[in-house]
Amino acid sequence: MQTLNCRGNLIDLSIPKVMGIINVTPDSFYDGGITFSEKEMLKQTEKMLSEGATFLDVGGYSTRPGAEDISDTEEIRRVLEAIENILKRFPEALISIDTFRSEVAKKAVEAGAAIVNDVSGGTLDAEMYNTVAKLKVPYILMHMRGTPKTMAKLTDYKNVTIEVLKDLAEKIALAHASGINDIIADPGFGFAKTREQSFELLNNLQLFQNLKVPILAGVSRKSMIYKTLETSAENALNGTTSLNTIALLKGASILRVHDVKEAVECVKLFENLKS
Repeated sequence: MQTLNCRGNLIDLSIPKVMGIINVTPDSFYDGGITFSEKEMLKQTEKMLSEGATFLDVGGYSTRPGAEDISDTEEIRRVLEAIENILKRFPEALISIDTFRSEVAKKAVEAGAAIVNDVSGGTLDAEMYNTVAKLKVPYILMHMRGTPKTMAKLTDYKNVTIEVLKDLAEKIALAHASGINDIIADPGFGFAKTREQSFELLNNLQLFQNLKVPILAGVSRKSMIYKTLETSAENALNGTTSLNTIALLKGASILRVHDVKEAVECVKLFENLKS
C-alpha cells in the first residue's frame, strides 16, 4: 500500500487522489491572473476542497513554456500570502508548494505547506534534496530539461520513455540517499517534450510503476490536448477528462488538475470499474 505522510496525516494512495491547482501568478497559461487576488483565490480554494481535492498545489512562479523569470523574494511573497490565507480559512487543507527553489520550499513549509512539488526534480537548485529531507515532507520529483524559458528547445530524445524513466530513477535514488522518505514521480508532460512525446509517455505510463513510487499525472488543459483538438485551453476540459481516465488506467495515483469535480468523478468511475 502506498501512503504519504503529510504533516502527520497518512494519505492512502490505493484510491487515487486529486490535487487542485492554485496559481498565484498573473501569467499562467490557463488561469493566469484569475486567482491572483485573495478573494478569488479563497473562492477557488473553497470550491476545490468542497469538490473533493485532497491536495492544493500553490505556485507563485509561472512554468508555462517561455515564462518570464521572477525573483525569489517576489515568489516567496506571493506563495506565503496565499498559504497563510488558505490555512487561516481552511486549517485542514493539505498544501503542496510548487517551486524549484529550496528557499521558497523552506519558507512555504514553515508557513504550513505539507508537500514540495519541484518541476525541475532538483536540477535547478542543488540544495533542494537536502532542504526537503530536513523539512521531512513528501517530494514530487518531476522530469524536465533546462528551465521553463529554454525547455521547449530541449526535446531531442532517442527514446523518450526510456530516457525519462532512467533520469527519474537516478534522481529518486539521489533523493532517497539525501534522506527524503516519501517521493512521488511526475513524467513532466509538456516539459521539454513535444506533443508526440507527451502522448508516448502517457501511453507508456504503466512502465513508471517500476520506479516503485506513486505517479502524478499533470495533463490538465495542456497544449498536448488543445493543440491536438485544435481548440484552446479554455475548451480542453473534455480532453483533460479523457486523458485523466487513461492516466488512471495506466497507474497514476495523483491527478493534478484545474477542474477538481470532473477529476474526482473520473476517480469514482475508475474505482467502480476496478471493483
